[in-house]
Amino acid sequence: MLKVALTGGAGSGKSTVARMFRELGAPVLDADAAAREAVKPGTPAWEKLKLTFGPEFFRENGELDRGRMARLAFSDPEAREKLSAILHPEIARLLQERLKRLEEAGAELAIVEVPLLFEVGLQNAYDRIIVVYAEPAQQRQRLQARDRRDLGEITGLLAAQWPLEKKRQMAHYVVDNRGSLADTRKQVENIWQALKKS
Repeated sequence: MLKVALTGGAGSGKSTVARMFRELGAPVLDADAAAREAVKPGTPAWEKLKLTFGPEFFRENGELDRGRMARLAFSDPEAREKLSAILHPEIARLLQERLKRLEEAGAELAIVEVPLLFEVGLQNAYDRIIVVYAEPAQQRQRLQARDRRDLGEITGLLAAQWPLEKKRQMAHYVVDNRGSLADTRKQVENIWQALKKS
């Protein structure tokens, strides 16, 4: 089975591109969904997070306060490293399980949306890499509009990720998401055709 990673930067439009691939019939897995599953109350990662960061990062119902944890991670590089060390092996394991199930079901190709593909060194686990590209100013603008984050948090978030220009140079395919949705969709359709052929 051909394993394809879909990545980019915060606010570059990964989720929009993932949706377009789904609409074309591609099986698309989401690392963020795996991350939510990995930190469900009672899981090993949840236990480790509680021990490492303390109860103030958890809600009354036991769930991880993802917003509070994200703010800490994007403002404190040491905390971000600790969080990554706990979360990413578990996310990778869950994604591998799902890919295996797809392969057993006869899928010839699967796309996995992995926001931090290069940052956590997962690029070699995939046969092809698609990078969704946008200008840094567009990323900031979209993050402000979408998440209502303040500029300091957005700056921290973007600083924690590789620049899109660098990611773009390591991609097999690039979706330039600086223009219209119709333009982006056309690029996605072309990449989908190329992937099916390979």
